[in-house]
Amino acid sequence: MIEYIHEILLAFSLTMALIATYLVIKSRDLIKAVVFSAIQSIAYSLAYYLLAAPDIVLAYLAVGVGIYSILLLYAISKTERYEEVEKRG
Repeated sequence: MIEYIHEILLAFSLTMALIATYLVIKSRDLIKAVVFSAIQSIAYSLAYYLLAAPDIVLAYLAVGVGIYSILLLYAISKTERYEEVEKRG
């Protein structure tokens, strides 16, 4: 069991990234979508770390969690927080 811990952690981080991606798509609250996007970036960073790519981890954390989230939060502050549901019919 202990010899497979690397693969288990990799599968867990990629599953968390997939779940976070789904939650970003389904979320109507744009602030929550940004938080889920940051969680997705953290999960992918863990996957890159487990795959022994520390340079990509540092860049992905800085851009994916830091700069990207700040820019999105700034853009949301200039618009509406909640996405409106389009009514058809």
